[in-house]
Amino acid sequence: MALAGLLMGVLAAEGALAQDLANETGPLPTLEIAPGNTTAFRVAVLRFRTVGPSVGEERIAKLREEIESGLAFSSVVVPLDHEAYLASEESPELVTESFDCDSWKQSGADALLFGEVKRDGVRLRADLRIVDVGRCRELKSGKVAGERDGLESLGRTIADETVEALTGLRGVASTEIAFISDRTGHRELYVMSADGRDQRPATASRTLKMFPEWTPDGKAVLYTNYDGGQPAFSITSRSPEITPGPILRSLLGGLPKYRGRFDPTGEELAMVSSVDGAAEIFRVKRKGSEPRRLTHHPAIDISPSWSPDGRELVFCSDRSGSPQLYLMDRDGGNLRRLTYTGAYNTSPAWSPDGRWIAYETRVRGQFDVWLIDPSGQINFPIVTHERSDEAPSWSPDGRKIAFSSSRRGRYDLYVMDWNGENLQRLTSRSGKNIQPDWGPQPR
Repeated sequence: MALAGLLMGVLAAEGALAQDLANETGPLPTLEIAPGNTTAFRVAVLRFRTVGPSVGEERIAKLREEIESGLAFSSVVVPLDHEAYLASEESPELVTESFDCDSWKQSGADALLFGEVKRDGVRLRADLRIVDVGRCRELKSGKVAGERDGLESLGRTIADETVEALTGLRGVASTEIAFISDRTGHRELYVMSADGRDQRPATASRTLKMFPEWTPDGKAVLYTNYDGGQPAFSITSRSPEITPGPILRSLLGGLPKYRGRFDPTGEELAMVSSVDGAAEIFRVKRKGSEPRRLTHHPAIDISPSWSPDGRELVFCSDRSGSPQLYLMDRDGGNLRRLTYTGAYNTSPAWSPDGRWIAYETRVRGQFDVWLIDPSGQINFPIVTHERSDEAPSWSPDGRKIAFSSSRRGRYDLYVMDWNGENLQRLTSRSGKNIQPDWGPQPR
């Protein structure tokens, strides 16, 4: 098989030949565990008050709906059912210091969210307060602004603020996911909200696109573009600071470039290129200078993913005879094998907290998503299905994983909690929807 074809097969795991799972003996014992249940905080979301010129009852109701939707998406903070309320659902004045905490406790609420909305020119501003019902004291107050017709965005942001106040980690309802879809007949880059809404194309050049990768600041998406038949890097941007179009074309003498992954600083890329007929991993400055070769082996070395501290890389290599995961330091040193269970392991993605590496493994001709810790001692499946589940990508808070799956007969994108619970389908249009990359928190 040609190198480009093999890379496409390993990285995208599409059209893979059926193959039973084969177990190999490794130096470390493997502990398989079953995911547990998640306990969620319950929040009573009151109707925000209007201050000044009328915002409109429909807008107030819509804002509340969007906040509750964003909370539900988090899986760790959920809206309290309105029928359980034993106190008024209308927000008190923002300056109030008296809360009917006993009634809210009896209602089953752990926290209370209320606030005011006012028109600020063509924008809306929401002032909010979050109260810990158990201790009957304020957890957080703040202000959130957005476009007058952007209640979805405003509500998601308020939801994420609430999740952060209760858990210490900001929610991800206001984040976005980049992905590849051929719904128009050509594989183009798309972007959507984390919950699957507002899907829109980011490219329309009718050339094959693969492997989207957000910049750490969320201002642009790098992707592999098969323009003219040879894979190379392009970037699409929402910032005037970044010029969209081809990048790093002359790097390494114009050799093909199959995939790029930004380090946590956004200043360097780990990338795959072919040297003497083998795929190798390089580290390069974002501006194209100082390429450094990290792997030196006649086998295929692909799919790099950075640790959250930028000190290590996990990648896929068939140097043992089958695709397995390996770890190395950022300079290519201290190389060691990570996976010993499974005959075909690929597409690693390091979690934001550094505790886990998600990857896909072939089981009876299909792929399942597993987690392994960086020591290799804990290894377990988080989602199994008779159809393929592939290309895991972590949410920025580390609580969720997006992936592509053929479980409905064609590839769609799904999201689930890191332990496999709360599965949701994000795409439902025609064509294949693959290779999700979850973007960072808005800045």
